[in-house]
Amino acid sequence: MTEFFIGNGEIMIRLGVAALLGILIGLERVLVQKEAGMKTHALVSAGAAVFVLISEMLTEKYGSASGFDPSRIASQIIVGIGFLGAGSIIFQGSRLRGLTTASGLWVTAGIGMAAGFGFFTLAAITTVLVLLILTVVYFFEKPLREISDKNSNE
Repeated sequence: MTEFFIGNGEIMIRLGVAALLGILIGLERVLVQKEAGMKTHALVSAGAAVFVLISEMLTEKYGSASGFDPSRIASQIIVGIGFLGAGSIIFQGSRLRGLTTASGLWVTAGIGMAAGFGFFTLAAITTVLVLLILTVVYFFEKPLREISDKNSNE
């Protein structure tokens, strides 16, 4: 069995990539004046990467212990981010607001997890896809919402 070790350089790269990709998604949110911006998305992404790295390090250190399953750490990231996202969803009048913010935080955590595991291509492709969804779909969605609002007011 080959010994696995994550060096400090690899840790810095994984955390740096996670934070940078989170900042990119947060930048889009700032540009459209949403609450969760660059810092929030960078922290969610980097935090997810930290927990993944902890999971890998615990596997290295205690992997042979019976009943030990460090993959539970990674699975709980999703649950934790779900609570964070739920806090960003509110009713404003008759409209539900914050769903895009909540889902953006959720996918940003996934990007951080991918970077934390060293799956940089997956993290980068997902970031590009998220940015495309947040920017390109906006241009299709805005006129549709205006038509829908106009029809509901008639």
